[in-house]
Amino acid sequence: MGELSQLPNIGKKLEELLEQAGITNPAELQELGSKGAFERLLLIDETACMNKLYALEGAVQGIRWHHLCEDDKKALKDYYHSLK
Repeated sequence: MGELSQLPNIGKKLEELLEQAGITNPAELQELGSKGAFERLLLIDETACMNKLYALEGAVQGIRWHHLCEDDKKALKDYYHSLK
């Protein structure tokens, strides 16, 4: 496994998807942010769910997604629904 899987919430499968989407290291993920990375994932995986978005935000913040603050979760949920 590579550098991305060293981040919270990023397992082997999500790391593979991120790499397919052109995101190969933590700095690129940080630069894109969770929303930018999620949009790239949607181009290759139209079944990407809100939990992946939460996982990406947690990885960007360096925490497990379960520990995201409620305001962040609500903003991400609103963003996710705006894409549908």
